[in-house]
Amino acid sequence: MAAGMTASATDRPLLALVLRLGGIAGIATMAALIKIASDRGVHIAEIIFWRQGIAIPMLLGWALARGGLASLGTKRPRAHLMRSVYGFVGMVLNFGAVILLPLAEATTFSFTAPLWAVILSMVILHEKVGLWRWSSVVAGFAGVLIIAQPGGHAIPLGGAAAALGGAFMVALISLQIRDLGRTEKPVTIVFWFAAISTLLALPALPFTMRVHAIGDYALLAGIGVAGTVGQLLITAALRYGQVSSVIVMDYSALVWATLYGWLFFAVLPPAATWIGAPLIIAAGVIIA
Repeated sequence: MAAGMTASATDRPLLALVLRLGGIAGIATMAALIKIASDRGVHIAEIIFWRQGIAIPMLLGWALARGGLASLGTKRPRAHLMRSVYGFVGMVLNFGAVILLPLAEATTFSFTAPLWAVILSMVILHEKVGLWRWSSVVAGFAGVLIIAQPGGHAIPLGGAAAALGGAFMVALISLQIRDLGRTEKPVTIVFWFAAISTLLALPALPFTMRVHAIGDYALLAGIGVAGTVGQLLITAALRYGQVSSVIVMDYSALVWATLYGWLFFAVLPPAATWIGAPLIIAAGVIIA
C-alpha cells in the first residue's frame, strides 16, 4: 500500500492540486455558511455540534465504500481523545474568528499556522530553525500587525486573538496528526475527531439549542456537508502529492473569502489586509 501511494504521489500531482483546491473551496464555503448561520442567531455550540454530527454518517459511508468499518478501528484511543480535545478548542477559536471578523481577515490570520508550526517544532521537537524560517516568522507576524493595527480599532482585537489562537491550535494539532498518521488511516483520524467532538459539544446544547426555521437547518446541514467534503478532499490530496507541493493551494481560501464576503456581506478587505496578507502568505510559502 505504501509503495502504491508513493507511486501515485509521483504520477498524479495535478490531481493532488485539484483535490486540494476543491477541499479548500469546501472549507471556505463552510466558513461563509457559519457566519451566515451566526448572523441568523444560531449559537456557536450548536454550529459545532451539527458540523461534527453530520460528518459521522458521511464518514461511515466513506469507510463502507472503501472496504468496511474495520478501517475505523484503533488501538490508540487516548491519542485520538487528546487530538479531539485540542481540535475542539481549535474549532471553537476558528469558528469564533469567522463569526467575529470579516471572512477575508479571519482567513488571512489562519495562514499564520505555519509560523506557529516553526516555533512549536523548535520548542517541542527541538528542531534547528535556520535564518530563512526565522525571517519568515518575523515577516509573517509583521503582516499580522499591519492587518490588526493594534490601537487603531480597525478590526475587533478579540476576533484577531481568536483567529491567531485557532491558527496556533492548528499547528499544534498538526504535530498530533503527524504522530497519529504513523499508525492510523486518515479517515480513522477524521472519524474519531468527529465522534468525540460531537460528544464534547453535547453538554452545551440544553443551554444554546433552540427551534430554527427550515432555512437555518439547511444552513447547518450545509456546514456539515461542506466541512466534511472539504476535509476529505484535503486529506485525499496527500495521497497523490507532497505536502510542500499542495499546501500552496491553501492560500486560494483568501480568494473564496473575499468573494463570499462581497457577495453575502457586502464587505471587501481594507488596504491594510491587502498589504499584510502578502507578507503572511509569502512567509508560509517560504516555510513550506
